[in-house]
Amino acid sequence: MFGLGTQELIIILAIVFLIFGAKRLPEIGSGLGKAIKNFKGGIKSIEEGSAEKSKEEAKETGTPKAT
Repeated sequence: MFGLGTQELIIILAIVFLIFGAKRLPEIGSGLGKAIKNFKGGIKSIEEGSAEKSKEEAKETGTPKAT
């Protein structure tokens, strides 16, 4: 992905553990998971909205639009 191997990831996780501590890591993970979920939901709603808009435009003009 970014050229990171197992050793690099372990070092990064160790540094994060030292900076934030054991008590904050679950909170950070939970917050990150929620942020990703919200981001995916937002992207999905945008895609659905654009699909509905193109269907409405096709009905108004009477010509099918390519998707």
